[in-house]
Parts: sequence; C-alpha cells; structure tokens
Amino acid sequence: MVDGLAKKYAGRYDIRVLNPSKGDAATVGVLARKYRIQYVPTFVFVHSDGKLSATVVGAVPAAEIEKELAKLR
Repeated sequence: MVDGLAKKYAGRYDIRVLNPSKGDAATVGVLARKYRIQYVPTFVFVHSDGKLSATVVGAVPAAEIEKELAKLR
C-alpha cells in the first residue's frame, strides 16, 4: 500500500518507509524517539518545516493515509 501511495503522490509528497528490522539501528532509534513511535506500523506526517502534523498507528486503509496527506497542504 505505501509503495502505491508513494508512486501516486510522487513529486507532491516525500513518502518513505522505515523498517526497523532492516534499517540502520541508530537512525531507526533516533526517529523512533523523535516521533515517539512505539508500534509498527506507525505513519508519521511531517510538514516540510519539520513540524509534526499527525500520527496514525496500526494497519489502516489507504483512504485514511490519503486523508492525512491532504491535511499537509
């Protein structure tokens, strides 16, 4: 789902996946602490200025992710 959204919104939003079991442990830890991520999956929505907009925890439909993306405009 996330890959599909990344393709759909390419050029409008920077959508990235951070997999704690595959990523650099230091980077994962820093981001998890910064955005208070405790569960996987967690979707974090951040404005271009770095300000946190929203956090959605759990497996959710693509429509819910798109709703949060729309709030970033």
